[in-house]
Amino acid sequence: MDEENQAGAAHEPGAGLAALLARAERAGRQAPPVERWHPARCGAIDMVIRADGSWMHEGAPIRREALVRLFSSVLRKDEDGTTYLVTPAEMLSITVEDAPFLAVEMNRATRGCEPALTFRTNVGDVVEAGPDHPLRFPAAGGAFRPYLHVRGRLEARLTRPLALELADCIEWEGEAAFIRSRGARFPLPPEAFADHG
Repeated sequence: MDEENQAGAAHEPGAGLAALLARAERAGRQAPPVERWHPARCGAIDMVIRADGSWMHEGAPIRREALVRLFSSVLRKDEDGTTYLVTPAEMLSITVEDAPFLAVEMNRATRGCEPALTFRTNVGDVVEAGPDHPLRFPAAGGAFRPYLHVRGRLEARLTRPLALELADCIEWEGEAAFIRSRGARFPLPPEAFADHG
């Protein structure tokens, strides 16, 4: 079963933040400081993160989830758009078809008067959308395809079931559509509604 379907099957509406955190391995833990590592040894490796969230090495799927989570913790995307696996000794470029992560679960809460949206990724990150972790809605041929900033220049694309759930959070002010979380307002382009009348 691919991650897109797992997300729809595993998600239960109304699941609380505590339940979301319990399912995330890395909640509260920092990723290694890959942005500060600049090893001399560089190269490439035949590794691909596919758009469906699966990881491939030399054409074969990486089936060990613990290994995928380990690799995901040392990912870095540089300004030129290249994504690397980085250690203090080595930096290897890999191919990423879309975003390196998928957001597979969301918790909606209210803090004070403000909505707060917290997401869990397929690799165990827990991220609260807000000023430091914006949501992005690129114009994608009329499709509603939200992305969430996770860390560094790395993003998670929301799975289709989660994107549909997020659509319930859309607010309107005149003709302007947006989603709010933790005091930040994330505008949606008009193209996002081209298919939805």
